Amino acid sequence: MIWDKKGVIFNVKGQHAWNKSHAQCPVVDMVTDSMWRIYYSSRNAKGQSQISYIEVEAGNPEHILYEHPDFLFSLGEPGTFDDSGVMPSSIVSHHGKKYMYYIGWTIKQTVPYHNAIGLAVSLDNGKTFEKMYKGSIMPSTHLEPYFTGTSYVMIENKLWRMWYLSCVKWLEIEGKMEPYYHIKYAESTDGIHWNREGIIAIDFKDANEGGIVSASVLKEDGIYKMWYAYRKASEYRVNKFSAYRIGYAESVDGISWKRKDQEAGIDISKEGWDSMMQSYPNVVRFKNKKYLFYNGNGFGETGFGYAIL
Repeated sequence: MIWDKKGVIFNVKGQHAWNKSHAQCPVVDMVTDSMWRIYYSSRNAKGQSQISYIEVEAGNPEHILYEHPDFLFSLGEPGTFDDSGVMPSSIVSHHGKKYMYYIGWTIKQTVPYHNAIGLAVSLDNGKTFEKMYKGSIMPSTHLEPYFTGTSYVMIENKLWRMWYLSCVKWLEIEGKMEPYYHIKYAESTDGIHWNREGIIAIDFKDANEGGIVSASVLKEDGIYKMWYAYRKASEYRVNKFSAYRIGYAESVDGISWKRKDQEAGIDISKEGWDSMMQSYPNVVRFKNKKYLFYNGNGFGETGFGYAIL
């Protein structure tokens, strides 16, 4: 597997109060054979994220057709799981509706933040969204007491399947509380109520690894293929050897996975927008080609770009 990197295609211009920096977590919805809608999150001056989108030519995403001038929905009410930021994570079409699974942020005192998964629904093919609930559909539980985050959802034979970030602990490293998270698996019959049995899909490969994030799954010839990003436990913000890289795994059932990071086929560039890190992959298949959208340096501070397999 070798990806041909095409470079960065979009970053915010900071012309609005809500988009002062970052174009993070690109999520592609292949709306038609001529147009794709790419959702992303941007940050305001306080660092709070909001979700917006651009529309691009299908198969030629450098050609931006439309840039939405506003964010899609407001932050949550004070005290709710998404009162400090929202980010897109996965989008599913079902019975004429678009289901957007998103990450909600809130601030804590003993640790820097808490995340959970929310759900918003569109009735106009993804142009506008309304939150389904004030609360998270994947909150902390007695078995998963920390947080949930990025998710990827697909419907297969009426079964909703989710691969989601699950935090397992916080540790103080060099005076800063750092989260450890990997990817777990859950199932649902309606996309709202999820059966969570703590099944680990992608686990840490050693004690030095600290984060596995943003599953993106395709099924080809009976094989499930997942792209994700992984990082070390410390110095991942400042050291390119510890920062996020894109990984790859395969499975015959979507539940038990084998990591094959050496086959990911993409790495950081020698210089430029993705010379330190690559993260938040989103892979789509179009006309027998695969397109990998991802963030580079600064967790999306340099925008998002893509590569073709």
